[in-house]
Amino acid sequence: MPAVVVLGAQWGDEGKGKATDQLSQHVDFSVKYNGGNNAGHTVVVNGEKFALHLIPTGILSPRVNPVIGNGTVIDLKVLFSEIEELEMRGVSCHRLLVSSRAHLVTPYSLCVDEGSEILRGDKAIGTTKRGIGPTYAEKMYRTGLQVQDLFDPEALGEKVTEIARLKNPIIKDVYRLDPPDPVQVTEELLQFSERLRPHVVNTSLILNNALDEGRVVLFEGGQATMLDIDHGTYPYVTSSNCTAGGACTGSGVGPTRIDRVVGVMKAYTTRVGEGPFPTELTGEVGEKLRQLGGEFGATTGRARRTGWFDTVVGRYAVRVNGLTDLVMTKLDILSYFDRIPVCVGYETPSGRTDQMPDYSQDFAAARPIYEEIEGWKGANIEGVRDWHKLPAAAQRYVEYLEEQVGCRISVIGTGASRENAIVRHKLV
Repeated sequence: MPAVVVLGAQWGDEGKGKATDQLSQHVDFSVKYNGGNNAGHTVVVNGEKFALHLIPTGILSPRVNPVIGNGTVIDLKVLFSEIEELEMRGVSCHRLLVSSRAHLVTPYSLCVDEGSEILRGDKAIGTTKRGIGPTYAEKMYRTGLQVQDLFDPEALGEKVTEIARLKNPIIKDVYRLDPPDPVQVTEELLQFSERLRPHVVNTSLILNNALDEGRVVLFEGGQATMLDIDHGTYPYVTSSNCTAGGACTGSGVGPTRIDRVVGVMKAYTTRVGEGPFPTELTGEVGEKLRQLGGEFGATTGRARRTGWFDTVVGRYAVRVNGLTDLVMTKLDILSYFDRIPVCVGYETPSGRTDQMPDYSQDFAAARPIYEEIEGWKGANIEGVRDWHKLPAAAQRYVEYLEEQVGCRISVIGTGASRENAIVRHKLV
């Protein structure tokens, strides 16, 4: 089974970092195929916590070659800050490979991101203001900078000057911010060129050659299905394709080479930023979930919105990604509840449905229809690694969700560390 995609099946923060870290013990390449430093994977190894943003989780496994694919956008300051921090903690980054076709986040992207959010006022999307969206926009406008541009200083200067010509009037006159100086921006980018050069390769060729040799490649998605630019809750989405198809376009590996697609879901639901969230809990129970689950962003520290498990979202994620397996995380957090509501459908202005509404206004107005499942309050399942040692009520909860979303739950997380998991079906 040489190629496996792991992605978020809700709104992100599902625990993809732990899932990919667990799988990285059995793979040869770990590929980040979308997004930038607007998301983070938190991994606990031997009691030590690592928060990764641009670098794939595979960096924590000595046998894995971590790859930043062409579908990503890279802030070089953040990348090298992350490299320096990892190496200070004893994690070597010499194996890191970076696509020459990945795009670069510039100070212009950061200014546009900040200014546009300010201009939107109470209609702000809730971006991380890290320049991700504007960088993808520049990519589509065909005015963006790629990694390979760092190695032609003259051409780089010309391209930065052209970006400044297009962006500075908007930054200055519309957003009322001080525009960056193109000469200074060029110099700052060139400072990273020789440090980055040893890592830059044709990652598409390397990955396809690896697959030809029967080596195992893991594609790890940033953000999640409901934040996908095409299939998420637009406009409250990220700017890249987080779904399984993005693994192909973001890495240069064809779809016929993908063998398994694994979705990661929490045993409940969380969301960061603005946008509709049908099962959101705004009162005491929601805060209890937040505190018990440590629901604060790895990258931004923002408190996550919390809610009960939503099987409508689950069914949708299974469909648009073609999921073959699910990893369920944080089942242990639900050990503090007598009864556990599960959303099985919505009441919308267009009627009752158990599928994702086609119209965004229906989803925004959706009211959850719940069924209550018996809980296992008082039974501490943290660290349990054997399915048969779970309380019967916890087993029924897992099996109920499997039936509702139409996909087997192959791995169950029962704690933060790498070892705290129940493997019902092997993924690699």
